[in-house]
Amino acid sequence: VAVPEGFASDKTYSFVTRTNPFDNTQNDILGVVGERYKVLQNEDLFSFGDNILDGGGRWETAGSIKGGRQVFGSLALERETILDPNGVSDKVKTYLLINTSHDGSIAIQASITPVRVVCANTLNLALSSVGGKRKKDAPKQTFKIRHTETAEGKIAVAREALGMANKYMDEFDLMAKAMIEKTVTDNQFLDIIAKAYPAPEKDAKGSFKKYDAKVDTLQGIYKGAYNNTIAGTAWGAYNALTERLDWFRTSRGNEESLLMGASGFDPVVNAEKNKLLSIVNEVAGV
Repeated sequence: VAVPEGFASDKTYSFVTRTNPFDNTQNDILGVVGERYKVLQNEDLFSFGDNILDGGGRWETAGSIKGGRQVFGSLALERETILDPNGVSDKVKTYLLINTSHDGSIAIQASITPVRVVCANTLNLALSSVGGKRKKDAPKQTFKIRHTETAEGKIAVAREALGMANKYMDEFDLMAKAMIEKTVTDNQFLDIIAKAYPAPEKDAKGSFKKYDAKVDTLQGIYKGAYNNTIAGTAWGAYNALTERLDWFRTSRGNEESLLMGASGFDPVVNAEKNKLLSIVNEVAGV
């Protein structure tokens, strides 16, 4: 990359480019990166996932977002969680999400992602103790590797760290089991909604109507108007809140931004899910 006239730099910068997949006569610039950046081909990303799992698991989805600047793939792991197997039999599958960027914005990373099957509800959670306080020894959910010359050497480290996937799911199972066994009354669910989304004080730009619509949507999800659910439990209350966040909210951006949030790529949405988990457990007394 040429340094603009009138400026000086002691570092070298480069363009990351690709041939446009829809027009092979056009080259796209995906980003500007520093001299230590190592280009990672898409094939390398998927080899990275295979290496972590020693070839185990099954690739289930793959794609790109943000104009090809971010690439991802998800591996379905063999482990499943069946909550209340003799009752509602709610199934949660475990996935390993591998993603990276070609513009230097994010590292190579792998995340353990539980997904509630009945509504494709992605539960990206930083596991916490009762009351929502982060435990010092809580198992990691995400592991990152920088785009540098030493990235390949760190694959072994990532594989060892991701051996903690079972530890993460062990703790997730205990949390989910405690939540599905905890009764939540209809009034408690309304208290949860009010704490998560306080009612507006003034009717500015139709805010009362919008708020009532949000409450109605949450009630509908919770009671099973859209999918099979588990009303009457803390697990059901939490999933109603996160399902609305994944599939029923509106966005000021485009449809891709909604899909990014529902797929676990949006850190703001993930942080909101952790906040909602704390609220549900606090009100329900989990």
